[in-house]
Amino acid sequence: MTHQYSLAHLTVLKCPPPEMVHLAQRAGYDFISPRIIPIGSPGEPIYPIVQDKVLMRDTKAALAATGIKVHDIELARIVDGLDPTSYLPAFEAGAELGACCVLSSAWTTDRSFVTECYAALCALAKPFGLTVDFEFPSFSGVTNLHDALAVVRAAGENCGVMVDTLYMAHSRVRLEELDEVPRSWFHFAHLCDAPAEVPTTKEGMIHIARDARLYVGEGAIDIAGILNRIPEMPYSMELPNDKRVEELGYEEHARRCVQAAKHYFALHPRAEEALLSA
Repeated sequence: MTHQYSLAHLTVLKCPPPEMVHLAQRAGYDFISPRIIPIGSPGEPIYPIVQDKVLMRDTKAALAATGIKVHDIELARIVDGLDPTSYLPAFEAGAELGACCVLSSAWTTDRSFVTECYAALCALAKPFGLTVDFEFPSFSGVTNLHDALAVVRAAGENCGVMVDTLYMAHSRVRLEELDEVPRSWFHFAHLCDAPAEVPTTKEGMIHIARDARLYVGEGAIDIAGILNRIPEMPYSMELPNDKRVEELGYEEHARRCVQAAKHYFALHPRAEEALLSA
């Protein structure tokens, strides 16, 4: 089976979108997943493609020249006081770029507000042909699959669950829990690996998530076990690693991300593939 891969912006965060497109093409990707909605972290670069017509034009030109497509855009964060309609310009920009999904997550513990906002985002994104896919970072306001499903279920339509292999491990989600998710709610997944030891502090989890993820197959996450529980879909390589980038540069790091994944899948074919070849 030939898998499809997207390059998540967090992996190469200092690359502006047009540069990211060309880098993804050279490194062997099918898609990019650009962060066109900034989250406001200290020192994080901002790419105002929503407002900057030149940046939008240059990004679209790069896409046309390379054949790379935009799979999803990020990050529609749900925070206290959010007006969901504030994301409408980003949804319009995502549709213009050809995206099919918007990544969302919760950064408040007010569960009723999260549920209300998420449902509103799903409704607002629908006219643009975008699903809203909810993830559950282990240091966010919704930290496990069970609670994420409750949020998504309340939306009812145009919704999705985004599984990140790191957060499956760090939130200690049982593989069997994936069987509870409707197949139609899966649109893409984030792939990376990590050491067996789960950090005991929020700071430790954030450090690995943003600075020290491992190539697929280097760590202890049961990636094959996770992927055998969910449908085949595009895999977004979200694999920030400051040390590797310093050693290799963004392009070679991005290339090794996808090469490691391909090598892992050759050794761990999906269950149906293994049955067909038996």
